[in-house]
Amino acid sequence: MRILLSNDDGYFAPGLACLANALESVADITVVAPERDRSGSSNSLTLDRPLSLHRAHNGFYYVNGTPTDCVHLAVTGMLDILPDMVISGINHGANMGDDTVYSGTVAAATEGFLLGVPSLAVSLVDVTNGHYDTAARVVVDLVKRFSKDKLIIPILLNINVPDVEYEHIKGVRVTRLGRRHKAEPVIKTLSPRGYTVYWVGPAGPAQDAGEGTDFHTIQFNYVSITPLQIDLTRFDQMEFVTQWLSDSVAG
Repeated sequence: MRILLSNDDGYFAPGLACLANALESVADITVVAPERDRSGSSNSLTLDRPLSLHRAHNGFYYVNGTPTDCVHLAVTGMLDILPDMVISGINHGANMGDDTVYSGTVAAATEGFLLGVPSLAVSLVDVTNGHYDTAARVVVDLVKRFSKDKLIIPILLNINVPDVEYEHIKGVRVTRLGRRHKAEPVIKTLSPRGYTVYWVGPAGPAQDAGEGTDFHTIQFNYVSITPLQIDLTRFDQMEFVTQWLSDSVAG
């Protein structure tokens, strides 16, 4: 089995190294990741300059671009054979609810999905204890399942793992995305040269964290797995907008 690994924290991130090490025993691994932390880069592609591909001393490849660039470059130009799976992570922190819109981790997996490859985005929810090994074991379990029973169609899964020892994981639950409140205000400060600068504030607290959501599931030490889709069409509003446009023309 051939797996392409990427992330948004950079090729030097501990979560990526832990995951690559864990998967080496069950798959042929190629790592292509950003040269620096690109958290929050979402699905952006670099179109205003060429990309460079380099190989680090540990065998990982790194690109001077976004997580999406990394997967796109690898699948459409670098690799001779299409991978059986794209895995992005292990991310340093949660990617739940609205986080998925901004997440470079989810974006890397999304690019694999768009290119026809089953893809996983994996995040360690709370990095206080740093149990990347737990998340890695969860991924290995899923890869083994995939090897025995391959999915008929490409699938995009967003996986969040509690930061606890593997033995304390109660199980796996398929969830829906929750919702957060709006983000905290930007933080205004001065640069060393006296210029006013702004830091984007932290994400807001969970607003929709009811039973069945990723937020709720994680609280009870279950792994949250949310199937994602790309079609943003709001089908239930199509008739309303059509009527609104008709009324506007008629008026």
